Amino acid sequence: MAKDAVRVLVTGAAGQIGYALVPMIARGVMLGPDQPVILHMLDIPPAAEALSGVKMELIDAAFPLLKGVVATTNVVEACTGVNIAVMVGGFPRKEGMERKDVMSKNVSIYKEQASALEKHAAANCKVLVVANPANTNALILKEFAPSIPAKNVTCLTRLDHNRALGQISERLNMQVSDVKNVIIWGNHSSTQYPDVNHATVTTQAGEKSVRELIANDTWLNGEFITIVQQRGAAIIKARKLSSALSAASAACDHICDWVLGTPKGTWVSMGVYSDGSYGIPAGLIYSFPVTCEKGEWSIVQGLKIDEFSRAKMDATANELIEEKSLAYSCLS
Repeated sequence: MAKDAVRVLVTGAAGQIGYALVPMIARGVMLGPDQPVILHMLDIPPAAEALSGVKMELIDAAFPLLKGVVATTNVVEACTGVNIAVMVGGFPRKEGMERKDVMSKNVSIYKEQASALEKHAAANCKVLVVANPANTNALILKEFAPSIPAKNVTCLTRLDHNRALGQISERLNMQVSDVKNVIIWGNHSSTQYPDVNHATVTTQAGEKSVRELIANDTWLNGEFITIVQQRGAAIIKARKLSSALSAASAACDHICDWVLGTPKGTWVSMGVYSDGSYGIPAGLIYSFPVTCEKGEWSIVQGLKIDEFSRAKMDATANELIEEKSLAYSCLS
C-alpha cells in the first residue's frame, strides 16, 4: 500500500542551504526511497521571485516522490499541516553588528514562526532548527510553541558530528563509514566540544578505539578540536560562501535518523532539550550523543567523562546560559 505523503517545511528555502536541501528531500534522502513528500517552502517577500524559480526547478526535475509544492511568503500557509519543519531561515550576523542585535532579530523571526507552527502544524510535528544561533533559536521556538513537545524541538549539530567523522577518517586514511560514535557536546559555535573518547573504527582486526589508532593525544586534544570548531569559517574563506551542501546533507541525516532510527550500537549528535544528563543544566538546548528508535531520541547514558572533557562541556554550557539570558532579555 502506498504511503501517505509527509509534509516537510523548509524555511529560507530560496537561500543557499534551502536550494541544496529541497532536492535532497524530494529525492528521498531525508525520509527514505519510498516515502512521498509535499514540500512547503517559506521565504521572505524580497526572495519571492527566487522562491518561485526554485519551485519551477522542483517541477522540472520530475521527482517521483514529490507529490506537491507550496511556495509562499505567508508563514501561516507555510506551516499549515506540516509534519516536519526544517528551520533554515534566520537573520545572519553582519559586519559591525553586536550579538544582541542579531539575537533580537532572530527572536522576532522565531517567535512568529513558532506561533504559526503552534497553531497550524500537524500534531506531533518534528522541528529541526538550522539557522544560527541554532541552539538558542530552537529554545525561543520551543518557548512560543508550548503545545509542541519539548522532545520534538531540536537543533542541528549533526554537521559538526559529520565534520568530526570526516577528520578522523582523513587522518587514518580509512572510510568514513568505518568510524562511529564521535560526540559533539554543547553549542553549535566555536565552544562546541568534539569528543573522540568513546569513538571507534572498524578495522580488519576488529573494532579499535580512535585514540588507540591515531595515537596522538596532542592532535586529538588540540588541532582536531579547533579544526572541527572552525570548519565553517574555513569553508567561507575558501568558497566565499557558507557550507550549504554539507549543512543540507547533515539536516537530512538528522531527520532520517530521528524518524527511521539509528543503527544498533551507533549514536549521533543532536541538539536537544537537556534533562540534566551529564550535569548539564536542564532547560538548555544542548548537543548530546543520542540514539533514535520509532521516531524518538534518547540521550546515551553512562559514558565516562574525564576532567578534560568536563571542562570543555561546562564551558560550552556556560556560553549557552549566557545566550539564553541574552535572548530572553530581547523578549522584554
